[in-house]
Amino acid sequence: MVGQSPAEGRAAVLLQPFVHQVGGHTSMLTYDEHTVCKPLVSQELSFYESLPLAMRQFTPQYKGTVSVHLKKDSLGNLTLIASPSLGQPDGAGGDPAASLWHKCKWSHTQVTKTFKDSCPGKMLLRTDLQYHTDSLLEDANGKQPEKRSYNPWGLHCHRQHLNRISSKHNENKLHQFLLLENVVSKYSYPCILDLKMGTRQHGDDASEEKKARHIKKCEQSTSASLGVRVCGMQVYQADSGHFLCKDKYYGRKLSPEGFQQTLRQFLSNGNQLRTDLLEPIILRLKALLAVIRKQSSYRFYSSSLLIIYEGQEHKESADRHPPFPKTHGTNPSRVDVRMIDFAHTTFKGSKSNPNPTPHDGPDHGYIFGLENLIKILQSLSEGK
Repeated sequence: MVGQSPAEGRAAVLLQPFVHQVGGHTSMLTYDEHTVCKPLVSQELSFYESLPLAMRQFTPQYKGTVSVHLKKDSLGNLTLIASPSLGQPDGAGGDPAASLWHKCKWSHTQVTKTFKDSCPGKMLLRTDLQYHTDSLLEDANGKQPEKRSYNPWGLHCHRQHLNRISSKHNENKLHQFLLLENVVSKYSYPCILDLKMGTRQHGDDASEEKKARHIKKCEQSTSASLGVRVCGMQVYQADSGHFLCKDKYYGRKLSPEGFQQTLRQFLSNGNQLRTDLLEPIILRLKALLAVIRKQSSYRFYSSSLLIIYEGQEHKESADRHPPFPKTHGTNPSRVDVRMIDFAHTTFKGSKSNPNPTPHDGPDHGYIFGLENLIKILQSLSEGK
């Protein structure tokens, strides 16, 4: 599937930062309500194109590729415009660069200021977007900024991405992006835990410098001891009506005990521990473990695992609307588990790498992380 150009009868789509991105460094962008996109990496494309059938329930649906180019509006704001191939989202008719850009308030040059301006009240949010502490979204009175309680991490990644491509390429340069299922589209208040899986994070093609850097990160975090570390998180706090957010810098500093406490916090809604979610999450993780054990030659280096659940337990009252209204799926799955980020995944027969470093058997580092994750969740369910 290849994206069409706007001249072929489809209006351009303004790509907006994905407000539920909690981890990673690649900018995830919203294409439409059900679809996100990210810069195409040949190794990741190869993975999706040859995805084993048993793994499909644990990965986002691959929807093809689309051409994306940079555009500068009349005020000098940089935007990314996609040439659609899946049908356009509502409001994408005509030239969206001016109208939607200002509606969304995502500015390249004043990105932090406009983010804060879009929320009523003063935001308790680090303005430099380089987080080394908790990022708690709430206004000065502790009230929810209605419809604006966004995780700031995606904004941080988007700004870096715009800076990077604008400094290297002109507006006419076409970039290929992957189109993937938005795995949280059916949730009104998606609680998301992004876990970096495995005991090794560098790919086979990593330079010696990059290899050493990633080995050090693993040794200094729970990646080495548990085979898993927190890469990002957002949890809807029902008592106050905002998301509690943590980033990868927080996750790197956690001890095994701190990791367990963070899992407990991920399952806490501000009022109580959501013990009702433990069994369905554990069952899904066990199902994934059974699949991974059968995947010979696969190594999921630097990939992440998302654990997702709906943060709003009860239906909103008539006078309050969820910040991310959904028009479908009145009964979403209570929990979901998905593997993401396969830019460094290697396997026998990969089109992007016909002669990969041979790896026999399943990915034992990934399995080690899954087994420990399951054990910790089971201990939580037993009240430990």
